Amino acid sequence: MQEKLNVAVIFGGRSAEHDVSLVSAAAIMGALDRQKYNIIAVGISREGRWLAGGDPLQALRSGNIPGDCSFATIVTDPAKPGMILLDPRESGRIAGFLPLDAVFPVLHGPFGEDGTIQGLLELAGLPYVGAGMLGSAAAMDKEIMKILFRRWDLPVGDYLRLTASCWKNREDEHARAVEETLGYPCFVKPANMGSSVGISKVRDRGSLLAGVREALRFDRKVLVEAFIPGRELECSVLGDETAASASLPGEIIPCNEFYDYHAKYHDDRSRLLIPAPVPAGVRRKVQEYAVQAFHAVECSGMGRVDFFYEEETGHVTLNEINTIPGFTNISMYPKLWEASGIPFPTLLDRLLAIARERAAQRHSLNNPYMWSRLPAS
Repeated sequence: MQEKLNVAVIFGGRSAEHDVSLVSAAAIMGALDRQKYNIIAVGISREGRWLAGGDPLQALRSGNIPGDCSFATIVTDPAKPGMILLDPRESGRIAGFLPLDAVFPVLHGPFGEDGTIQGLLELAGLPYVGAGMLGSAAAMDKEIMKILFRRWDLPVGDYLRLTASCWKNREDEHARAVEETLGYPCFVKPANMGSSVGISKVRDRGSLLAGVREALRFDRKVLVEAFIPGRELECSVLGDETAASASLPGEIIPCNEFYDYHAKYHDDRSRLLIPAPVPAGVRRKVQEYAVQAFHAVECSGMGRVDFFYEEETGHVTLNEINTIPGFTNISMYPKLWEASGIPFPTLLDRLLAIARERAAQRHSLNNPYMWSRLPAS
């Protein structure tokens, strides 16, 4: 019988999407096969404290850290991949060590989906689910993502880029540029956030100014995007740079004016149509674009790609890719794969297998300094 793998599921984090991460992690830990994996729950508080042992998920939900939770940190020595547990009662005292075979980051937004934790795991020599540092950072920054999409000749909507420094004291000038280039309505978004956090649909000068100020609360860079009057489609991608496949597309009928944070996670009135009721040609086009978008940002493992479909013209516009999509009970990524013939537990198995295969490939590179395994002292 094959020995079980020690898999750390890391959740929480220092982002506005902290609560969503907890829900996603609970679903993943509930679906992972306990016959194959020893599941190690690792929570990161809003302040950035790492917790392991006990029940970190409940600790983060309640805001109370019980005595059986230890502070923890990843060991950045690839000769001994794992986590050190620290005694919370005695600063600096090592309470234990957890060897790890793989990591499943479930950290939506900054400090988790932007290449930061991926860099830490690369230093540690640990296989991990999802895109690497470059793919994570490129997909997280909506401007860089769109630039890469356009280099692949993918259809992307018009947008303008604003930064906190250029916006300050020049609000009217930039507002005129938005009005002349994009017009109303349009969308204002933080460049480096997910789950529709900080997004506003604006219809006039006053709401534009308010929307930019709101978006700048979450990021120093903001995108103002042209409104595209289309149906919202999503498609899941699974694979790596050598082979990636797309699920059946799904359609979102939001309960609010657009699929905002509240509609995604707090209001069950939004409708998810799986598969999306679109012509076969549109379905194939969405699937083709989804895989191309996945490769354009050098994604790996998983990606959920969002589109707008203009029914009258048949035109499909690529909106964005999410490299750590939600795994809640209403999240499209696992639901689309389930409808495409891959049950949730099997999907998680494949994601972990891809992570370990990618790590093995990197270890096989002819670079003894990067991947040598030093003897344990």
